[in-house]
Amino acid sequence: MKDSIITAGFGGQGVVLAGSLIANAALEQGLETCGMVSYGAEMRGGTAHSTTIVSDKLIGSPVVVNPMTIIILNQPSLEKFEDKVKPNGLIILNTSECKIKPTRKDIKVIAIEATKIAEELGNKRVANVVMVGAYLKHRNIISFDSVIKVMPKVLKGKEKLIEINEKALKLGYGE
Repeated sequence: MKDSIITAGFGGQGVVLAGSLIANAALEQGLETCGMVSYGAEMRGGTAHSTTIVSDKLIGSPVVVNPMTIIILNQPSLEKFEDKVKPNGLIILNTSECKIKPTRKDIKVIAIEATKIAEELGNKRVANVVMVGAYLKHRNIISFDSVIKVMPKVLKGKEKLIEINEKALKLGYGE
């Protein structure tokens, strides 16, 4: 079992946090994981992406060129990464921010209005966690409970945000 994931969006959309939640939950389950982060020149507001690999075997490199899964938070990221996802791969698409849909027919697309859901919760910055919830549901590798368990660690110093992030995760998962 192995999944290679690119999470992409603007700086400030929580790309790093989403990757960290997935990676820490994988560790919680005893899986192997590694990842990297890449920022555009502007950081907040510029493009950013993180890579995360989750596997039941040792991982040789954190580099992900052709992921099995991409979590797309905005339109420029879809344009940049759609062609890179492997055939039969998965795109989880934030349709609140992406008005143009993927054109490929050899991939599965999960469309979720993550920003709209997050705004309805009262904080549009939790759209990334809505997307992680959708990832959990559709990839079935990382358990929902593992993410809930590692959330205090990942959000250390921001404990007041745990409750809203748990709600966002549940809504993305479909609960």
